[in-house]
Amino acid sequence: MTTIEQLERDVWPSPGPDATFLVRRCIELRRKPITEFNVEDLRIMLGQGIGVPALLPRAVRVLLRDPLAEGDYFPGDLLSNVLRLPDSAWSSLGPERKQLAKVLAELVAGPPFSDPGLRPRDPDRLLRDAIVRFLGQ
Repeated sequence: MTTIEQLERDVWPSPGPDATFLVRRCIELRRKPITEFNVEDLRIMLGQGIGVPALLPRAVRVLLRDPLAEGDYFPGDLLSNVLRLPDSAWSSLGPERKQLAKVLAELVAGPPFSDPGLRPRDPDRLLRDAIVRFLGQ
């Protein structure tokens, strides 16, 4: 069971007593087997830019099945963090990026719905804008 620490060959020290929840959680996740990561774990780490080469392919697999996969915050929170990654994060993932772009293009193909009861899995305006930017790159 490989961890980010093992892949990067970089062991971070245990957090001090004054460390924030996020710092403690990131250090804990660096030591967690990648195969055991859930959506929230991926969201946290990719949002912090930690372990991106190891975690982005896994996140893409999740997003291909459910582009609005939800961690602890809102539908699409994982996608939101993936879309914020720099272009360099995708340098070795050309086919995966194309697959994700196809799924996201289908997601935003229709007009946004003002009534959330009509299509509850429709991305909100900010996420829709981020998707459109991603597709335009």
